[in-house]
Amino acid sequence: MRLTLIIAASVLAAAAQASEDIADKYPQSELYNKPVEVIPHVFSAIGATAPPTYENAGHNNNLSFVVTGDGVVVINGGASARLAAALHDEIKAVTDQPVKLVINENAQGHAMLGNSYWAAQGVDILAHADAIAVVEADGDFILQGMQGYNRDRAEGTEVVAANISFDDEYVIEMGDVTLHALHLGPAHDPGDVQVWIPQWDIVIAGDIAFHERMPPIFAETDTDAWIETFDGPFTALGATYVIPGHGHPTNMAQVTRYTSDYIKDLRAKIAVHIEEGGDLAGAYYVDQSQWVHLDTFEELATRNAGRVFEEMEWE
Repeated sequence: MRLTLIIAASVLAAAAQASEDIADKYPQSELYNKPVEVIPHVFSAIGATAPPTYENAGHNNNLSFVVTGDGVVVINGGASARLAAALHDEIKAVTDQPVKLVINENAQGHAMLGNSYWAAQGVDILAHADAIAVVEADGDFILQGMQGYNRDRAEGTEVVAANISFDDEYVIEMGDVTLHALHLGPAHDPGDVQVWIPQWDIVIAGDIAFHERMPPIFAETDTDAWIETFDGPFTALGATYVIPGHGHPTNMAQVTRYTSDYIKDLRAKIAVHIEEGGDLAGAYYVDQSQWVHLDTFEELATRNAGRVFEEMEWE
């Protein structure tokens, strides 16, 4: 209980400092933030809750790692080879154990473009089969997007797909730790992966869970299925600690409020709009004011509403 209270207090203090307006919190490194030890042996470098920029070097997601006693497991390859190298420097400052596995939480650039660095170190890379398919099909386009904002910081980055794939579950037994890489169902992005460590009651959730920034809804996102996956198998894990894809470590109550509850609220308002004969243009203006405090609200709120309208119009 005392540990839980300490973690909760530190998370609340850190969250109070979270802002998409802070360009870089760790200027001596390519990383936006220095990694912190969330619970013993589990570390995370918390990215900016903002779009990727040159100033944050594309570190706008969480780059986590687990020290197992017989090697290190890294969750997310990073947005570039240089960012991956910066994370590796931080790992070396924590432990002499080698990095033995990298897990990509999905196929987005900040999850997998750093794979080229890790592959050059001889490290195996794990991803869901659907994410690997996206990297193979769209990797060059994703790389070009990163090169556009990252300029010289993109140097040395190449598209490298994971060399190990899985569909539903991949169990990693390393040192004193058993990690479960899970694909619990459709959520935010094709091939979303959650890393569950039951012995420590912690889930490195990836982009199934948000709480400090607004969840982005993509054209291919099935929001109804996302709710089912979140409220069903994800919640059933019973995690005490949650490291989301973006934002500070937190708990299930927070990510439920700002992920599942947000999507349900938006879907309910779009449903009323449709029932009243509303069109796509009007859908952009449904009331989302209760979520205005979330980072990236201005970038995403109207876009999310339009995409949910297009999804629900023919349901």
